[in-house]
Amino acid sequence: MENNLEYKVNEFVIFCIEIFKEESGLSGKETYELFDSYGVLRYLTENYDLLHTQGDKWLINDIKSYLKIRGCDKI
Repeated sequence: MENNLEYKVNEFVIFCIEIFKEESGLSGKETYELFDSYGVLRYLTENYDLLHTQGDKWLINDIKSYLKIRGCDKI
């Protein structure tokens, strides 16, 4: 059962990387590195239960807010 949840969480994180890269014009690698360096990967994983129920636009705006709060000026 845990492996199934882990798979769903990983799939969700990949989905967030994809929608964010499309919105921001970054490459997949750049988006992953940005998410990794500002803790977005951890945020998405730890808050999966709430976040995976939200729509694309909401997720993008939430990630942008999260990055701004952490001092990211790249977005």
